Amino acid sequence: MAGGIKTGFVRLVNNLQDPQHVAHFQRLCGVRGLEARDRLNGASCLRHGDNVSQNGGGDGIRRRAAETETDQEKRNNGVANGAPARETVNDRSWDEQDGSEQDCARGSTVKPMRRNSLTGDVGQEFLIENKLLYCLFMLGTELGNELFYICFFPNFMWNVDAFVSRRLVVVWVWVMYLGQCTKDVFRWPRPASPPVVKVEMFYNSEYSMPSTHAMSGTAIPLSLFLITYGRWEYPLLLGVSLAIVWCVLVCLSRIYMGMHSILDVIAGFLFSLLILLIFGPALDTIDTFNQTHPYAPVLIVSLHLGLGLFSFTLDTWSTSRGDTAQILGSGAGIALASHLNHRLGLLSDPPVSMLPLQPPAFTLSMIGLCALRFLLGVMILLVTRAVMKALTIPLVCWAFGIPSNDVRKARQHMEVELPYRYIVYGTVGFNSLFLVPFVFAHIGLL
Repeated sequence: MAGGIKTGFVRLVNNLQDPQHVAHFQRLCGVRGLEARDRLNGASCLRHGDNVSQNGGGDGIRRRAAETETDQEKRNNGVANGAPARETVNDRSWDEQDGSEQDCARGSTVKPMRRNSLTGDVGQEFLIENKLLYCLFMLGTELGNELFYICFFPNFMWNVDAFVSRRLVVVWVWVMYLGQCTKDVFRWPRPASPPVVKVEMFYNSEYSMPSTHAMSGTAIPLSLFLITYGRWEYPLLLGVSLAIVWCVLVCLSRIYMGMHSILDVIAGFLFSLLILLIFGPALDTIDTFNQTHPYAPVLIVSLHLGLGLFSFTLDTWSTSRGDTAQILGSGAGIALASHLNHRLGLLSDPPVSMLPLQPPAFTLSMIGLCALRFLLGVMILLVTRAVMKALTIPLVCWAFGIPSNDVRKARQHMEVELPYRYIVYGTVGFNSLFLVPFVFAHIGLL
């Protein structure tokens, strides 16, 4: 009995990890590799040859189409991870039977927007037949990238509620840190290509299990709803709908991009729920400690730095090492800033007697003030990042005797990558919650 359950579970896991499911979802959404287009065009030529052979001259066309088919079949026999080869043109696979050769004419070829962060590989062109879904899932995957975090968390601090934003950052740090470390424990590769089309290349050199995009895309909207509902007045249905749409969009986008298997996404979703179940009740305690405990600054720095050192021992260098240090540095900087803010009375939380908070009226002046805060604040953070990056990398390379003429190669050393990311993004996090509000207070924007 137990053996049968174990066998069934292993079979289910292997099935959910099958890259063919990812490729099928991509085809349903209008993503095809150029090899699929070539096969369809070869089939079109073959049928055209059958028609014209009645009037002569068809044998040459049929021979060329058959040769194209044979060459393509040979190329497809080497599918990675033991996936079965795709069927030939005459016996077209089930995923191609519902489309015609005219499908390729409707699409447009594009390349991944960002090259691989480790190897510099720009990826292969692919065919997009549904531009609406392409744009929608590009938005979904950006909800887990650096640009979103550098905009969303500070903007929430400056324009909405610093109380909520501080807690969201704590959730984000724990979820992303545990997710990255788990990847280094399992060390599962990304879905094989072919059959999967790599719509994104930036994270392709990292491990796959679990999907940290799915983890953050689950934890952040769910935590946002749980923290704000009751603190702010808004319809329950609105909060639940936003959390669900956000989560589903991010999770599906990772399959669409060819970055994760279905199993990776499900595991990321469930893992983030487990983390929230454990750490959610402690959010108030953690935030209060960061703000009020006299030894909080020392403990914050040492804890985040120690976690970073531990994560760097799990595996050889990859881009996830830098991401982990970046996340920990940002969390440490924001926690330190919250301690200093509390001492100076900057960005104070409203008293309990004012709860629940009422959303402000959307006037042109209010929208303009929020936009001004956001633009000025982001500009300060981008300048901070650029200056600290220019200063930190040469300094760290000099301190450890590592050549700095090739920055990409230098950053593959733990001695460079960990302090560089930790210092740079620790400063960015600190300035987002202290320096920027401090500037706003002195120029009348608070």
